[in-house]
Amino acid sequence: MSTATPPEIPASLWAEMDALAPRWAADIPGHNRLVTERFGAILARAPKCAAVHRDIAYGPHPRQSFDLFLPDGGAAGRPVLVFVHGGGFTEGERNRTPEVHSNVLHCFARFGIVGANLGYRLAPEARFPDASLDIARGLDRIREVTRGLGADLARLYLMGHSAGAAHAASYAYDRRWHPAEGPGIAGLIVVSGRVRADNGPRNPNARRVEAYYGTDPALFDGASAVSHVGPGSVPTFVAFAEYENPLIDAHCLELAHRIAVEKGRAPELLRLRRHNHASIIAHLNTADDVLAAAIRTFMAATEPSTSAVR
Repeated sequence: MSTATPPEIPASLWAEMDALAPRWAADIPGHNRLVTERFGAILARAPKCAAVHRDIAYGPHPRQSFDLFLPDGGAAGRPVLVFVHGGGFTEGERNRTPEVHSNVLHCFARFGIVGANLGYRLAPEARFPDASLDIARGLDRIREVTRGLGADLARLYLMGHSAGAAHAASYAYDRRWHPAEGPGIAGLIVVSGRVRADNGPRNPNARRVEAYYGTDPALFDGASAVSHVGPGSVPTFVAFAEYENPLIDAHCLELAHRIAVEKGRAPELLRLRRHNHASIIAHLNTADDVLAAAIRTFMAATEPSTSAVR
């Protein structure tokens, strides 16, 4: 584990987020930008891993690439965490800013975890299930690269935020996108995931959902990640913020319920107090370690030697 000290979230930013909470949904894009900007300034002072290899291609499209983060001491024998960014299906970058989303992988590298920040194609150019197929292809390339570095691919975990969590969960649960040997991941981490396709009036991202999944509601259930959970699905950790984009907390709870019904026990579940849809990712690699610690605990508890008892 790195001994570098991550920065505290100042009281002024906590107060600003508290003030945003009751009106978060009134301007989701604007509030996302504001929170990302505020955390970017803090993350500029956060510890970074020394070795980052950027723009490793896994396909011909410019978005089909990833950045690889190596912890101090290298990759040999280390677990791997693959992160998939959000953006409402039609937007988003694996490097949204110089600090976000690299902060996610820098955070876990401090604890000896190899990280990959994975990009994918966006709607409307890409349509369901293209992003999930990108994840499948990206994972193949990440395995190839990290195997050569000696990483422990039996401990490879997939993590997604928002729309990225929808794509990651679709890959993890839907056997149509798996190679013959299965998904090849030890577990899935869903953070504020829009894991149900929905274009109803309560969804402010309905048009973006349609851009990726189409406009026929009759097809939405079969395309939704939550619909493909089964007794043999990979171990899953589910987290969402206290102040979420509309419906996302409900979708995350639906996923947790579906897992509980199928497996006979609830998954690991965390509602992160005082955080919103942007800060739940942007705060990682600060001194607020609640979410990151819970994810590390999940990863340790679901390693291949112990997952059989879960």
